[in-house]
Amino acid sequence: MSRIEARLHELGVHLPEAPKPVASYIPANRAGNLVFTSGQLPTRSGELIYKGIVGTDVTEEQALEAAHVCAINNLAVIKALIGDLDKIVRIVKICVFVASNPAYTTQPKIANGASNFLQEVFGDAGRHARSTIGVAVLPLNAPVEVEMIVEVSE
Repeated sequence: MSRIEARLHELGVHLPEAPKPVASYIPANRAGNLVFTSGQLPTRSGELIYKGIVGTDVTEEQALEAAHVCAINNLAVIKALIGDLDKIVRIVKICVFVASNPAYTTQPKIANGASNFLQEVFGDAGRHARSTIGVAVLPLNAPVEVEMIVEVSE
């Protein structure tokens, strides 16, 4: 078991198999020492854990959990590509998309569900740049979608 997977285990997190794409794309792509993930949805066993719009159908607490699950799914697709999460040098940037009603303006709070988790797992190497974007709707009616850029060793 890798050091990072041991840390996930300590946190009570089971790394699932990489989620399958829902359209015509690949889940992650490597360019040199950077890995770019496609946006990952909050799925477990192929099913969304929540559906709908944050601030209308989905509570902040549920959306925070959804962002956390998206981050876990990102790690799963990265592992499927590079084989060992210990090859991650650092999390460079994440982009968090939050399906939210027009009156909802605390999307960055939802993004903390992913950011805080990554810092728990990777320590200082988990601190990253971030964009958080409120959108009208996401694929499959997901409330949150997260993509990542990570630096990896050779």
